[in-house]
Amino acid sequence: MTAVQIYRDWRALPERARGASVALGNFDGVHLGHAGVVRAAQTARPDLVPAVLTFEPHPRELFRPNDPPFRLTLSEERAEALANLGVRLIYELRFDRNFSELSAEAFVHEVLHRGIGARHLVCGPDFAFGHRRSGDVRYLAARAEALGMGLTVVPPVSDEQGPISASRIRRLLQSGEPERAAALLGRPWAIRGTVAKGDALGRKLGFPTANIALGRHLEPARGVYAVSVTMPDKSKRLGVANIGRRPTIKEGLESLLEVYLFDFCGDLYGAELSVALHAFLRPEEKFPSLDALARQIAADARQARAVLDRLGPSFA
Repeated sequence: MTAVQIYRDWRALPERARGASVALGNFDGVHLGHAGVVRAAQTARPDLVPAVLTFEPHPRELFRPNDPPFRLTLSEERAEALANLGVRLIYELRFDRNFSELSAEAFVHEVLHRGIGARHLVCGPDFAFGHRRSGDVRYLAARAEALGMGLTVVPPVSDEQGPISASRIRRLLQSGEPERAAALLGRPWAIRGTVAKGDALGRKLGFPTANIALGRHLEPARGVYAVSVTMPDKSKRLGVANIGRRPTIKEGLESLLEVYLFDFCGDLYGAELSVALHAFLRPEEKFPSLDALARQIAADARQARAVLDRLGPSFA
């Protein structure tokens, strides 16, 4: 993986962080369409450092704060995915109320030209920017030319179902189709989070779990998944996970990710894990007793092992 530098302010950047070929967008999910934009930034000007300019939080989180969480990738997961594509600079600009009120002209002149000193820009045809999304690709092309910045507009990457987009991937995950989502992402979808203390019921049932809040991540279909887990030391473990509200125990108000790691013994409290979903095994359901739940977890674990064994090294 290429080392990546992240800057969160466009002002007073060091010279080494200026003069790049810059892909523009939100890059939620870093899917195959986003990968096409990043590749275009690399191929349009191979003599320049490949960079991405994106926003945190996602603008939708600012303007629609009461919407259910929808993010495919949060900051760290997104940065890692971009680094894997060869990006070396990320301008992750804070998207707050003041930034949202920048005019389209100010965004191009102050941020892109004077701030980060972009020498080449790359975006999709629907990229919009500035206060109330007043700037479009036609405006960007005219202003970029006037300021001496190159511009490449990349057509959408499509398959037989149409353009690849974050919204399509969200729908697939919410329908319990992580394999199809992975095909559009170019990798399995993962939830990254910190392991929190639970009620230790899984341990009592013989299946100790690492519990992770979904937080700002999209909630996929509730149920049981075959998963792989990237550990803090970057090693991989296989397991089975439940995403849901635990109706057999005491149904909560928010869904929780609970992961049982195969052949693992250790304390993971406080550790950051990345849990990749490979296959949806069954919907969440309520069982008549804890014994019935334990038997089902054992069956789920056997099924998950079989599924992951069929996938072989492709889950890594």
